[in-house]
Amino acid sequence: MNQLKLESMLKRFFLEDIGDGDISGERLFAKNTIGTFSFHAKEEGIFCGEDIITIGFSMFNNGVKCNLLKHDGDLLNKGDLIAKIEGPIQTLLAGERVILNLVQRMSGIATATRQAVNQTVHSTAKICDTRKTTPGLRMLEKYAVRMGGAFNHRNGLYDCVMLKDNHIAFAGSITSAVNTIRSRIGHTIKIETEIETKAQLIEAIEAGVDIIMFDNRTPEEIKEWLPLVPLHITTEVSGGIQYNQIKDYAATGVDWISLGSLTHSVKALDISALVQLKGVTQIAH
Repeated sequence: MNQLKLESMLKRFFLEDIGDGDISGERLFAKNTIGTFSFHAKEEGIFCGEDIITIGFSMFNNGVKCNLLKHDGDLLNKGDLIAKIEGPIQTLLAGERVILNLVQRMSGIATATRQAVNQTVHSTAKICDTRKTTPGLRMLEKYAVRMGGAFNHRNGLYDCVMLKDNHIAFAGSITSAVNTIRSRIGHTIKIETEIETKAQLIEAIEAGVDIIMFDNRTPEEIKEWLPLVPLHITTEVSGGIQYNQIKDYAATGVDWISLGSLTHSVKALDISALVQLKGVTQIAH
């Protein structure tokens, strides 16, 4: 993960939440009052977000001590201690909500991703994400997908040609779109195109694309059409695929299964912060 970009993101997030200052924490505690937070898993899942914790709290105060008991990609059982953070109470309270929100979301994505990856066992298919990420959180969400054991599709519009149905409709055909694009890009950029019919599949093959995406096709259709695709062309399936369908799609022999649900509708993992001050421990969130 890009550390400089992460710090810039966290700064924006903290400013959104804190504004001109934490009225509650700053009025209630002196700057030198020290306390301890401990993060605990309230359900089973995959942890992700160690840099959020360590970098996030250190941005307020370099003296904050973060002791990580779990690392990105680790399995969490209910009740597991994830991290202990010690430092000025003002710092802990100012950073806790943003940090916990991000860690919960990233861990939820990593958990959902691991569940999807487990459905591809005994096949050659790999799971990847899509661009259906939360605006402003793409780097973090795609990182969480990797920590769950899957892979990233393109990061944005800038790093791969992806000819979707609207591109093809405006261009007039797959052939026209591919020929125009190829004349205007360098040799390091791959060309992927969606197809929805057998005729489009054949056209895409003849146009010499690098990747063919079977969009909203059934496993039965893919099994029938896949033998037509030369081995040098990568194949992908996408389009509203549910977790209980992954095994069927993986069994077709397709190379990649892309899932927007890994990021666009994931449930955050339940993680709580326990506060310890003056010998008293209580649940904060």
